[in-house]
Amino acid sequence: MAAAAAVERREEPQEEAAAPGPEEPAAQAGGAARRPDDFGVETAEEATEPSEPDINELCKDMFNKMSVYLQGELTATCEDYKLLENMNKLTGLKYLEMKEIAVNINRNLKDLNQKYASLQPYLDQINQIEEQVTALEQAAYRLDAYSKKLEAKFKKLEKR
Repeated sequence: MAAAAAVERREEPQEEAAAPGPEEPAAQAGGAARRPDDFGVETAEEATEPSEPDINELCKDMFNKMSVYLQGELTATCEDYKLLENMNKLTGLKYLEMKEIAVNINRNLKDLNQKYASLQPYLDQINQIEEQVTALEQAAYRLDAYSKKLEAKFKKLEKR
């Protein structure tokens, strides 16, 4: 009986695998034929079959390239931060220089104000002398005009 069952089992797959019809797909990569009622389910043979070496190499290559890309991006970001840090340091130094210049200008301005304050009495005297010279000049012009009138009267009297 067991032999008869084995014969019957052998005959069934042969009938199914005879010739693929239009609705039956051709033999798969593993050599097993799919039946139309499989609905895309892998057989045990297909699931344990190792993946193709090309796909593994492509995945490794993709991950290596992605790693290089990400390392480049991180390196660029680090370089940007280093550049910003250097710019901040240089800006701080520039502000310190500007502060020193402002302190020197302030000190020089105070010195000039003190010198001006010490010269102020002399400047006031110069202003008084200038006013007196202006008044003296006006008096000289009036005296000149008066002397010209007197000269004109004298000549007029002399002609008579």
